[in-house]
Amino acid sequence: MHSEMEMLRCAIVRGGTSKGIFILENALPKDPILRDQVILAIYGSPDLRQIDGLGGGDTLTSKLAIIGSATHPDADIDYTFGQVSITDAFVDYGGNCGNISSAVGPFAIDMGLVRIQEPVTTIRIHLTNTGRILVAEVPVKNGRAAVQGDFSIDGVPGTGAKITLDWSDVVGGITGHLLPTGQAKDFIEAGGETYSVSIVDAGNVVIFIRAEELGLKGTETPMEIDSDEKLLERIEEIRGKVCEKIGMVKHWQDAKVETPYQPFFAMVSAPTTHKCFNGVQICPDDVDVISRLTFMLKMHKAYPVTGTVATGAAARIKGSIVWDLLSDQAKQADILKIGHPSGVIPIEAKCVGDKITKLGVYRTARMIMDGYVYVRKSVYKE
Repeated sequence: MHSEMEMLRCAIVRGGTSKGIFILENALPKDPILRDQVILAIYGSPDLRQIDGLGGGDTLTSKLAIIGSATHPDADIDYTFGQVSITDAFVDYGGNCGNISSAVGPFAIDMGLVRIQEPVTTIRIHLTNTGRILVAEVPVKNGRAAVQGDFSIDGVPGTGAKITLDWSDVVGGITGHLLPTGQAKDFIEAGGETYSVSIVDAGNVVIFIRAEELGLKGTETPMEIDSDEKLLERIEEIRGKVCEKIGMVKHWQDAKVETPYQPFFAMVSAPTTHKCFNGVQICPDDVDVISRLTFMLKMHKAYPVTGTVATGAAARIKGSIVWDLLSDQAKQADILKIGHPSGVIPIEAKCVGDKITKLGVYRTARMIMDGYVYVRKSVYKE
């Protein structure tokens, strides 16, 4: 024990192409303001390097999973996702994170929080941010979540045990509707220009726009997008005006502060030959659509699972921005292959009529560290 610091049990866990800190709900203060103060201290936020905490100075490693007992009658476990800001003293609980979600089942198994069954344990995860149920199928070996396997995902080195996630229950989880405006396409004015977008609520709210409408090829690297200040300003204006249009904020200028995490913003284009920033070569036959997605004004270095879910749903909506880019074959196929900055991510996306019936994503995950984080006692008194 340290006389000036509290010890909190936590784990660092990789889920898909993201990495987060997992904390049991009962280890954190009940008061939400004090809870967030403690969380910010754990991460070392706000600070661009998060040098005094566990955060990695990157949006993909500044993620939080709070795990608790199930409060939903159809769930086995509760999971609350938080995106911890690097630049501001703020934790955004407004959406879901699919990559981190893929690690919730393995974490619950390894921590003895759920009843297991070998070789596969099915876990119903209550996404408390949106009140929906995510179903995870997790391989189990010798009473623990399996780690070894032959399944690979672009953006993560090596292979691992294949985790199956069914997101079909999350459609409309944020706004109540797959299409928040009721339209496959909407028109948004920003900077004196009018842009055609599709707004889709599946996993998270995602705004889709043709890359060419923003003067892009659609195959840009994260560095190219992140360094283009004028582009980012235009993206934030469009994003803010969509937030105002669907009632997420009263004034579009407030979106950057009130809902920085979502909606995501996806710039999509038709398949083309190109090389990813990590050296992976993409040919037109490898993908059905190419996307570059930003959140919190940073481009995702791979592709978020909730963005994948929304893209899969958008591909089944006739007349959407994504639908218009697909070949006739891709429109009919059960599997949609999405090209992203690190490679390709597939999603099983099915519909019957206008109803989305399956949104299946496959990930790997593993525990990296399990131990204690130290927080100054003074944080609890601020």
